[in-house]
Amino acid sequence: MARENINDLLAFIAVARERSFTRAAARMGVSQSALSHTIRQLEARLGVRLLTRTTRAVSPTEAGERLLQGIGPHFDEIEAQVDALNDLRDTPAGTIRISASDYAISSILWPKLQKFLPRYPDIKVELMLDNGLTDIVTERYDAGVRMGEQLAKDMISARIGPDFRFAVVGTPVYFAEHPVPDHPQDLVQHRCINYRFQTSGGLWAWDFEKDGRELKIRVDGQLAFNNIFHVLDAVLAGAGLAFVPEEIARDHIRAGQLIRVLEDWCAYWDGFYLYYPSRRQSSPAFVALLDALRHRT
Repeated sequence: MARENINDLLAFIAVARERSFTRAAARMGVSQSALSHTIRQLEARLGVRLLTRTTRAVSPTEAGERLLQGIGPHFDEIEAQVDALNDLRDTPAGTIRISASDYAISSILWPKLQKFLPRYPDIKVELMLDNGLTDIVTERYDAGVRMGEQLAKDMISARIGPDFRFAVVGTPVYFAEHPVPDHPQDLVQHRCINYRFQTSGGLWAWDFEKDGRELKIRVDGQLAFNNIFHVLDAVLAGAGLAFVPEEIARDHIRAGQLIRVLEDWCAYWDGFYLYYPSRRQSSPAFVALLDALRHRT
């Protein structure tokens, strides 16, 4: 098979799996127009339509799905065998793709990677922002980061961060105009800033616990974000009350920019874990990264 045919098939696999020319082009490091041209040439050469394109999505046709299922695993195996050659190198090497939330990246992964990466110049790490509960196997990530209670049962996991808790906060100006809530149920009378999950699209219920009693409160307000740091920006601007990780609000509380309420209802949660399928265990690069990320008390 000609080399250009192989490249065209790899391009097709990327688009079919990503269900997006934009994401596939970014992954392959080519322009979207060049990738689209490649797919049209492949379809013309094979004499069959492989992808159905709409204004909102891209999906394989019946022929495209058959081709993807037929050749995709073979290219995956080739990639795995090439990666396995890293075992013979003097130093670990390879690319590791991790799916994680904005808060996990800023509070756990990036601080540790700043020390890890200079020691392993042949290891590349891609941190993909994902505030949902993405299937890392389907999306071809090497690992993901979740809180302990959200871990998939069929995954291997390692703790990479301490327990932490959230804080209900608002500005002094907001509380000058609204009563301080004495109980989580009082929040339904307040203007709150919501957080929407990227994958499910649902709004996050604020979780509280006291004396063994657990409460989930559905709050309401004019604003919702799927990025916790945008929620923090909004509460600092006086847009309402917010439920954010204690760590990112602490300096603002100390500076008097935010007032914390309902602290006795905010229990500690199980911290972040790196989770991954068993096939990643044999990669020296992954083993080195995992060791660097482990939480040590």
